[in-house]
Amino acid sequence: MATSPEFESAQARVKALPFTPGPAELLELYALFKQATVGDVSGSKPGVFDLKGRAKFDAWEKKKGLSPEAAQAAYIKLVEKLEARGR
Repeated sequence: MATSPEFESAQARVKALPFTPGPAELLELYALFKQATVGDVSGSKPGVFDLKGRAKFDAWEKKKGLSPEAAQAAYIKLVEKLEARGR
């Protein structure tokens, strides 16, 4: 899926934050990134003992139906919010 230059810039900027976002923010970034670049979640849900994999799958699954463009816009907005907190 095609990505916008703004989305690509946000991907680079989030890696340069002076702090590590919290677990919920990281899951949101992951889910929005996957929805923007891959689309709706596919494959089988990880087992109950794969807590990290299951959390990532569940977060992405909640974005089902969101267009790639909307996911990119939400990702950019979240990165901007994180950047403002880091100032």
